[in-house]
Order: sequence, then C-alpha cells, then structure tokens
Amino acid sequence: MAVWSRRQFSLSSGNPMPGAIGTGFGGQGGPPQAYFQRSQRLPTNTIVKFVPQQTAWIVERMGKFSRILSPGLAILLPVIERIAYVQSLKESAIEIPSQSAITADNVTLELDGVLYTRVVDPYKASYGVEDAEYAIGQLAQTTMRSEIGQLTLDHVLKERANLNSNITQAINEAAQSWGVVCLRYEIRDIHAPEGVVAAMHRQVTAERSKRAEILESEGQRQSAINIAEGRKQSVILASEAMKAERINEASGEAEAILVKATATARGIDAVANSIREGKDSAQGAVSLSVAEKYVDAFSKLAKEGTAVVVPGNVGDMGGMIASALSVYGKVTEGQKKAASGASAPTQATSRQIGDEVIEAAKQGSSHDVQKTVLEGFEKSREGK
Repeated sequence: MAVWSRRQFSLSSGNPMPGAIGTGFGGQGGPPQAYFQRSQRLPTNTIVKFVPQQTAWIVERMGKFSRILSPGLAILLPVIERIAYVQSLKESAIEIPSQSAITADNVTLELDGVLYTRVVDPYKASYGVEDAEYAIGQLAQTTMRSEIGQLTLDHVLKERANLNSNITQAINEAAQSWGVVCLRYEIRDIHAPEGVVAAMHRQVTAERSKRAEILESEGQRQSAINIAEGRKQSVILASEAMKAERINEASGEAEAILVKATATARGIDAVANSIREGKDSAQGAVSLSVAEKYVDAFSKLAKEGTAVVVPGNVGDMGGMIASALSVYGKVTEGQKKAASGASAPTQATSRQIGDEVIEAAKQGSSHDVQKTVLEGFEKSREGK
C-alpha cells in the first residue's frame, strides 16, 4: 500500500518469522510475525521536493501533523519539518496466506485469497492504524473463517461470489476509520481433504450415472409411446379410409342400380308402348326376336366351352323351335285372347316348321336356316 514497503509472508500466523530482522536464521527473541513488514525509507528534507503522481506525503512540523503534500513541487522548512509518512493512492493487491477454516458440516478446508485495497484518506491511513495492510490482512483472515463457518461445503463451492461479497462488506465496515477501502476480495484456492475430494468424485459419478439412466429410460418410454401412438393413428386412418371406400362403392353401386333400373323401366315402357301400338305386327316382331336369340344362343354353346348342356330333344330342331314359340305363346296368350280371341298354334304346325328348319340346316347354310325360321314364324302367325 505504501510506496516504500516490503511484504513478507509466512505459512502460519502463530509461528515467529524465521530469521527476523536483527537476528540470525532461526534466532530466538525476534519480533512477532507480521505479514507486511514496512521498511522505513522516507525521503529526506532537502527544502525543495517533487511529490510523485498518485502519492501523498504526510508532513509533520516539530512532531505534529502539518499538512499533506500533493503531487508536484513542494517546499519544506529545514530542520523543523520532516516527511513522516508516504502513502500510495494506487490500488494495491494484498495476498492473504493460506489458512484453515471449518465449515458448518465439520469439513476442514485450506483457503487463500487476494484482497484489493486503496487508500482514500492518507491522514487516517497514517494515524488511524499502526499498519493498515497488516490490519486489513488479519481482518480478512478472521472474516473469511467466520463466513465459511456459517456455510456447508456444498454452499462454499457454489456460493463463492456471495462469500467474496460478504467478506468485502465486513472488511469495509471495520476499516472505515483506517482511511482504506476494500474494493474486492477473491478466494483463490480451496483445498479439501483427499477423502472428501474422493467422496465428491464418487458422488458426481453416481449423480451423472443416475441422470444418464433416467434420460435413457425416458427416451425408451417416449419412443414406445410414439410407436404406439403412430400405430393407433395408422389403424384409425386405415379404418376411416376403408369406411370411406365402402361408402363410395355402395353409393356408386346404388347409383348404378338406380340408373340401370330407370333405363330398364324406360325400355320396358317403350317396348310395351310399341307392342300396344303395333298390335299384330308388334307381336310377330317380338316372336321373331325371341326365336333368333334362342337359335343364336344354342349355336354358341359348343363354341364357348367343352361341357355343353343341351335339351333332351336336341335332334328334334322343329320341336325345339316349337317349344320356344309355345313359351312365348303362353306368355302372350292372355293378351291375344283379350284382344282377338285367337288360340295358340297346333302341335302339327309346330312340328312341320321344325322339320323344315332341320332340313334347311342339313342341306343349306346358316342363312338358309335363318330364312326358314323366319318363314316358319310367318306361317305360325298366319295359322293363328
């Protein structure tokens, strides 16, 4: 703190400093240990002096405080005035030696630190305390022990900033009358016993293993939930798609059936109207159409498959045609009786028409068979 000073440190505050000033190394009876030993090398009074920047000189006149010299030119009276103290106004770093402290949970720690101070009142720093640096160093040590004794080991490690702030505040409250302000205090090193350090390492390892297992289990759980949720949504969407598909198919089938039924009904109405309007000519056209379809279907049986189902009287072509005509005749018999009172064709006429068709099939082509069938229909209608 002072410009002319020499700092000496020891490992323990209770032991005398080996080799103190004025004694040999290991000498007995030396002065008590001081963390900051001041070697007085004050400027001599040469009447004209130059005070350095950021330095304050305390002048005494005949042993009594006279004035404080500011940086620059200073004139002193010879003999009766002398420079008693030299104070540096710069910020000063004071090393706090390592010391033992016991926490609230009975763990012994070794701590050291650095204290940053500055003289704000040279008069109080000179006359308010014998050695400001030594006093502040001792105050910092005792305050640090007191603060650490109120905290557990975990809080000491976690609340380092709060601990530094509390020590700085306590030092400033006690050093108000010394003209020195403590700017900040920093704990430099904290040394715990080896057993405590090993236990802390095991605790950290166990805690991290626990966190890793928890995170892994949470990940597996979330993965299973996501998979199940995805399957659920997939099933729901598939069922909804199938439902929509069936609804669309049913709607399309219903629409097709409705359209087909409507068209069929219109066709039946048109055929009925044509038959009603055409009377005998329409009846003949219908008979001809039925006979053509019957013969055409029978001629295609052998072409479309190897297994053919034929009527029992396949050799009697005239009988087959007569049967077809008789089916249609029975259907239209009621209508003809109501209209003209005519009867159905006889069995002989039908057999004659069938014989003619068979003969045409044996001798001629399909065109001749068709022509014979048409002539047979005409004869059948005339016979009615």
